[in-house]
Amino acid sequence: MRVVKVNPTNPEPSAIQEAAAILLRGGLVAFPTETVYGLGANALDANAVARIFAAKGRPSFNPLIVHVPDEAGARALVREWPEHASLLAEEFWPGPVTLVLYKREIVPDIVTAGGDSVALRVPSHPVALALLRVSALPLAAPSANRSTSLSPTTARHVEQSLGDRVDLIVDGGPAEVGIESTVIDLRGPQAIILRPGVIGPRELEPLVGPLGVRGETRGEAPRPAPGMLERHYAPRATLVLFACEDAARVVAEANALTSRGRNVGMVVLDDSPATGRVARLPRDVNRYAQRLYTTLHELDDAGCEVVYVERVPEGSAWDGVRDRLERAAKAQD
Repeated sequence: MRVVKVNPTNPEPSAIQEAAAILLRGGLVAFPTETVYGLGANALDANAVARIFAAKGRPSFNPLIVHVPDEAGARALVREWPEHASLLAEEFWPGPVTLVLYKREIVPDIVTAGGDSVALRVPSHPVALALLRVSALPLAAPSANRSTSLSPTTARHVEQSLGDRVDLIVDGGPAEVGIESTVIDLRGPQAIILRPGVIGPRELEPLVGPLGVRGETRGEAPRPAPGMLERHYAPRATLVLFACEDAARVVAEANALTSRGRNVGMVVLDDSPATGRVARLPRDVNRYAQRLYTTLHELDDAGCEVVYVERVPEGSAWDGVRDRLERAAKAQD
């Protein structure tokens, strides 16, 4: 494994060509998208995709997102392309929205957890787009980290999590969005958000109408989209959520743990009354999302064993962040 740095807005052709060559021969390349870093492989090569699952320790029932360079690339992988797909692609692609549609047979079953649908998106990061265009491949690319763990927003995070399980890491600087894409299911009469992100109902419903209700899938049943495991996005530290009104109690609890030799961190909103060793994140949802994973990585690197996180505000705008925190706080079985 080696790391190659590139200009994030105008990546050097030699680096992109090197990465594309690795992908074309069935290798794994970690690269930046605007959301988080992805672990890419040729989505049409089942053996290459199997290397993603092995590198991440990812369960076979958890499908992958396939990245394509444009709408034409997405249409080539699906059996039908509804009007809503065109509306969403025109509005949000390139960008952090993933569409779930019925797949064509050329998409290997390993990509879709054996299901008959595939999750597709066009990333907006210049490095990701350059890699898609030069390789001329659709790229299966989940987050470039061990399964269920904290997603990477920098190349260093990828190296720490995966090490030599990846052939090349393309370092294009920090991710700008900071959490994974919104995943929206377009297979039925109503569109359904399967995974919330920074694009939510307020932006989506004018284009697709009222959203349907997401069903829950548990155990080892195949998921219709990634990001639906009960426990996910988790730091090494135990993550504990608390309400703002409980700040005084939580600070006292954290101080008591510290006095007993435990390493404790806290993440709060910037106007929280909490005091002590705290990381303060903005009340603006987009800026909060951008900094969330990076902050949790920093607390992990500092050796925190427990991290208390203040619950974020109510409202659909915060659904994506809230989803990540609640899944990260789930107890490990």
